[in-house]
Formats: sequence, structure tokens, C-alpha cells
Amino acid sequence: MTEQECKSCGNAFKGAYCNLCGEKVIVPEERSLKKILNTLMIAFLNVDSKAIKSLGYVLFKPGFLSGEISTGRTVGYVRPMALFFVLNLVYFLFPLIQLFNATWKTQLSTVYGSWVLRLSLHRMLELDLPRSAFELMYNDKTVGYAKLMVIVFAILASLPLNILYRKTGKFFGDHLNLMVELACFNLFINALVITLIARVLPIGAYLNDNILSVLFLGTNLYFLIRSGFQFYGGAVSQVLIKSLIMAGVLKAALEAYRFLLFLLTINSL
Repeated sequence: MTEQECKSCGNAFKGAYCNLCGEKVIVPEERSLKKILNTLMIAFLNVDSKAIKSLGYVLFKPGFLSGEISTGRTVGYVRPMALFFVLNLVYFLFPLIQLFNATWKTQLSTVYGSWVLRLSLHRMLELDLPRSAFELMYNDKTVGYAKLMVIVFAILASLPLNILYRKTGKFFGDHLNLMVELACFNLFINALVITLIARVLPIGAYLNDNILSVLFLGTNLYFLIRSGFQFYGGAVSQVLIKSLIMAGVLKAALEAYRFLLFLLTINSL
């Protein structure tokens, strides 16, 4: 090994890495097309396999991924937050089920829909827009904000977990990771899968708010109960009761998220 000067700090060293700043020596072979393609292929296959494995745990073993992350075992998995951003991107490219991307009509069907209508009519008068044009403008604007705000749903939903499971020794970040994992579960099952089924089968007209609410409640109870045993542990009765409480909290958190999304969108028009 010949002595060489570091390109970053000027330190004299021997070997492939500078012993002062850690800069790597780039050899000509590493700049070849073959090496670049090989590196990209390895990185792609590695991330892809980890993502599929991590998503499998989210779907079939809820709470396991968050448990591994909380104990410091992260190398073999994709973190819930990174998985969430990938699923979030796919969902907003092909939106059909209005779970997180709440259009103006979806906002009108909420419990605060009459207030939404009054505020929207006032805004239409200010902008001098007909209802159809206002709706198009609103829907176009709210998609962008929804992509950024979905994480708000996870934060709102994680707050009660600090109370329900305060004796388990988990930190706020642990509860948040679990709710981000739940957001991934909802994006995949209650948005992407149902969207795919609705596009293949002619059932889109039957997916009203009542049916979607039942699906949301049932699938989220499955996740909450499974993750309650996997991530927190405890007696069966305690996990079931806390899961039922959290199911109600999730519904409230979803409504609160949509309300905040509406306020942000309407004030930006």
C-alpha cells in the first residue's frame, strides 16, 4: 500500500480509507459502467427484498416490525416511516378510496359537513367561482396537502397509546412507529387493495361510507389486537378492551385529520 493524500482533508495515509476523515479512495475500476450497474442492481434487490419482507410483517404479523425497530434490530428491515412514504406515493398516484385523500364531496359527508358547506360557499363568493370550478380547485389543492399531512393521522392516533400502555416501558417514538405501521397497513389494505378490487370488479358504486367504515373498523381491529399482543403483551382481556378503545380513537383521529386537512386547504385557496 502506497502512501497517498486524502482529497478531502489533505491527510497522508495508506489504505482504501483516510484514517482521519474516513474519505474513500476511488479507483478507476469503480467508475466503469459495469461497476455502476452492479452496484445499482445490488442496492435495488436489497431494498426491494427488505421492503417486501417488512410489508409482509405489517400485514400478517402486526407489531413485529415496530418491535424489532424499538429493540434496535433495523438492518434486515425497512423502517415503518420509509415504507409509509413509498405506499403513500403509490396511493396518491392511484386514488379511488378516499381514506386519506379527502375530496370536497368527502368532506361534505363528514359529521361537520354542514360547516364545510357554509365556509365553502363563503369562499366561492370571495373567489367569484361557480361550485363546479371551486370543487375542481379544492380537489387539486387538497391532494398536495394530504401527501404531507397523512403523518398527522399517525401522530394523533399515537397519543392515546401513551396512556393506555404507559406501564409497558415504551416511549412516544415506539408508539408512533406502531401507528405509522398501522398507516402503512391502512394504505395497503383499505386503500390500494380495495382500489384494485374496485377497478377490476364493478363494485365501486357499492363502496359507500357505511361499507367503508365497517371495513375500516374490522381491519383496524385485526391490526390493533394482533399488534397489542405482539408489541405490548399482556392479558387477553386487557388487550381486547384497549384495542376496542383504540378503534374508536382511530375513527376520531381520522375525522380530526380530515378536519385539519380541510382547514389547511380552504385557507390556501
